[in-house]
Amino acid sequence: MSLLLIVILPFLGALLPAVLIRSGRGMAAAGAGLATAAALAGVLAHLPRVFAGEAVVARLDWLPALGLSASFRLDGLAALFAILILGIGLLILFYARYYLAKADPAGRFFTYLMLFQGAMLGIVLSDNILLLLIFWELTSLSSFLLIGYWSHRPDARAGAVMALVVTATGGLVMIAGMLVLGGIAGSYEISQIVKAGPAIRDSGLYPLALGLILLGAFTKSAQFPFHFWLPRAMAAPTPVSAYLHSATMVKAGVFLLARLWPALSGTPEWFYVVTTVGLVTMLWGASVALFRTDLKALLAYSTVSHLGLIVMLLGFGSKAAALAAVFHVLNHASFKAALFLSAGIIEHETGTRDIDRLGGLRRLMPLTFALATLAALSMAGVPLLNGFLSKEMMLEEAAHTTYLGGVWVLAALTTLGALISAGYSFRLIVLTFLGQEREDYPTKPHDPAIGLWLAPALLVAVVVVVGLFPALARPLVAAAAGAVVGADMSGVVLKIWHGLTPALAMSAIALAGGALLLTQARRLQWAGVALARLSAPAVYAAIMTGAEAGARRLSAALHDGAMARSLAALVLVALAAGGWAFASAGLGPETRAMLPVPPVVAVGWLALIVASLWLPFLHRDRLLALVLIGIIGLMVSIGFIYLSAPDLALTQITVEVVTVVLMLLALNFLPKQSIAEPFALRARDAGLASAAGLGVGALIYALMRRDFAAPTISAYHVENAYSGGGGTNIVNVILVDFRGYDTFGEIIVLGIAALVIFALADVMLRRPALRRLIAWTPDQPRAGDAHPLMLVVTTRLVLPVALMVGVYIFLRGHNAPGGGFVAGLVVSIALVMQYMASGLAWAEARLRFDYHALIGAGVLIAGLTGIGAWFAGRPFLTSAFGYVTLPPLEKFELATAMAFDLGVFLTVVGAVMLALASLSRLSHRAHHDERKRGETG
Repeated sequence: MSLLLIVILPFLGALLPAVLIRSGRGMAAAGAGLATAAALAGVLAHLPRVFAGEAVVARLDWLPALGLSASFRLDGLAALFAILILGIGLLILFYARYYLAKADPAGRFFTYLMLFQGAMLGIVLSDNILLLLIFWELTSLSSFLLIGYWSHRPDARAGAVMALVVTATGGLVMIAGMLVLGGIAGSYEISQIVKAGPAIRDSGLYPLALGLILLGAFTKSAQFPFHFWLPRAMAAPTPVSAYLHSATMVKAGVFLLARLWPALSGTPEWFYVVTTVGLVTMLWGASVALFRTDLKALLAYSTVSHLGLIVMLLGFGSKAAALAAVFHVLNHASFKAALFLSAGIIEHETGTRDIDRLGGLRRLMPLTFALATLAALSMAGVPLLNGFLSKEMMLEEAAHTTYLGGVWVLAALTTLGALISAGYSFRLIVLTFLGQEREDYPTKPHDPAIGLWLAPALLVAVVVVVGLFPALARPLVAAAAGAVVGADMSGVVLKIWHGLTPALAMSAIALAGGALLLTQARRLQWAGVALARLSAPAVYAAIMTGAEAGARRLSAALHDGAMARSLAALVLVALAAGGWAFASAGLGPETRAMLPVPPVVAVGWLALIVASLWLPFLHRDRLLALVLIGIIGLMVSIGFIYLSAPDLALTQITVEVVTVVLMLLALNFLPKQSIAEPFALRARDAGLASAAGLGVGALIYALMRRDFAAPTISAYHVENAYSGGGGTNIVNVILVDFRGYDTFGEIIVLGIAALVIFALADVMLRRPALRRLIAWTPDQPRAGDAHPLMLVVTTRLVLPVALMVGVYIFLRGHNAPGGGFVAGLVVSIALVMQYMASGLAWAEARLRFDYHALIGAGVLIAGLTGIGAWFAGRPFLTSAFGYVTLPPLEKFELATAMAFDLGVFLTVVGAVMLALASLSRLSHRAHHDERKRGETG
């Protein structure tokens, strides 16, 4: 299975629950599970190649010149995370099917979960950092939806916002770091970046890139001091918490550190920053978890601690430490997911997850007791369970790593962290399951049905099997570690007994100390109170309050509703940037002589300048201003004709006609004159406009009087228009081939603009309060005949001729002046004339086109034409052409650009006519209301 399909499957699976939920939540879960299982099968099918040391790759170029490509890579590290994401995701889907209450919208839940799954899978499989960044931010958005799933709860809303703010802000910072990293490496492909490790570390920009990237990774993986958002995310349903803490979201930062380990590690900056942050996070999270009474809060802070452990190991910079980190990723995912799901069972069956209200569940819920106990003992690092193995490897590396000038520092601190971890693990078991049965449980406890216990049972089976037979996990762990360190790790041996080592002694101390800590928990309550006072959320709240107040003040100062002020600021900034660039460009001497200026051209040029200068003085009279704008546009069209640019002239003339007609309709609903402006304001605007116009003119003059030393892009277009695009009209070939993506974006914007006009008009027509805005009383007598007979007859005779001209211009566009855009405007003008001559009712009764459908069809045809290039292995919107002979016709050309041009044509016609129809409908209503007022008056 292609990696592209594997990544797409979860997103396709997100659509199924919305469709299948009408058949029941079982069908919705099955649809999502089917997509997940298919993606997992695809990953597992590639494992033999991955275990053999190969990397499975897939690449789809988008904008290769800018380094933008959809490139994916499945190596050992990606395979490990993908299996965790999809495997645990499949169990979570099954568990959630039975966990969610009947009142919970299950279809929406499964859709959000699949979006989250797809985003995480995209992160681990991406081989392009720009693509990875897209998926990175998508995880923040989808986790926001999941954490805030119970939106009726204030804590869910607050937790979702906090998670989004912290992780998305870190992601934005990381974007800058990734761009710097790609610039240093000379590539945005991760596989190339990791090979450029020495060059990256020797670069002067290395500290900057490292700091920015670490901020992004630390915020995502809840490292100190950004850890506080993760416990607040516990407001999400338990299946979300289990998924988020074990295989997704928080593991994204860990994955990024592991992925970039060959490029960024091995320096003192990496060692001290990453190791210190991981160590502090491990100790802090464990200390807070020790005093939590909420099961999910305890597990959340334990996740913080274990994430710190993994980050610390990656900070050590050794291959053995990287191997231990990768192994603990696997082990932590299994026992932490099992613990969260067990906590969900306890809450589901007892009505609470408060440890102080539990206890004595060992006999009442024996199956849950067995599952939770085994998982908690693994978290504590008890032998013969998988958590013990990676904990031993961590302690071994800590015992041999020098930190702050001493070998014992890390050994002592990591032993302390392991001791506290054992303490809160034992506390979870003892206070929840042991002791006397209570009489005041919120509901009578009992083990659940198989729908709730099967998923944690399978995870606990992994905990036990890997703990007893670690060799079973060796191929996957070795392949993942090899991908991290960039070396062959196939000789790695995972085993339970390593002899009498310092790590064994440290582990024994940790377990014994954890048991002792449990007995002294009540005496240490003062420490829990002290830790609670050091509230990071309080700092976050203060920062957010200050930021919101500052944003309000800034918005009030900058966005006061005056568009002219905003435009003036925009033009001023553009002038400053352009002026600085122009002044510092170092222009060489002029190499081209001035061409002679014929008298007629000089007169036309002066007329254009006079009209342009006169317009600001007469702009208060809106109708006169519109006439002047039309004249200026026509003069520009004549200039294009003189300068041998017939395509631009055709486009300019047709645009002017359509614009003037639409603006005339719009002027019906505006006062005849605009508001008088103060002289100072007019002087400011005149100065800025003059400076901008003179600046652009000076730039054009400087360019036209000088030759270019390097080959110009225009020369490339001239040379390749026919051979590469199959057309002799260079302008049209540029629009539909070389710059087809720009044209595609423009027609989308044009369609959106028309839809906005329609929506605004529709709102004004539907709401009585807004209809008063279009109440219109003419200020002069009207002609007796609203539809003059001569105009009606002429437009109906002209219509077929104009349509034929439009078709002719469309067909000739690839080799002569014309094309889809101009043809669409010509046809639009022909249709506009029918509205003008015969009125809205007559025209709409006969022109039975759905303009919305025209816009949609145009964009769809243009997009499908571009996608068709992918099937030929070419980039999006690459055109193809050929020549065919069809008797009795002569040989003629067929090009895919014609289909793209057809999409442009349909979009232009649909957009113009939709805007016209919307404004005409407003005008028609205004005339109707005026007539009714006259009849009743």
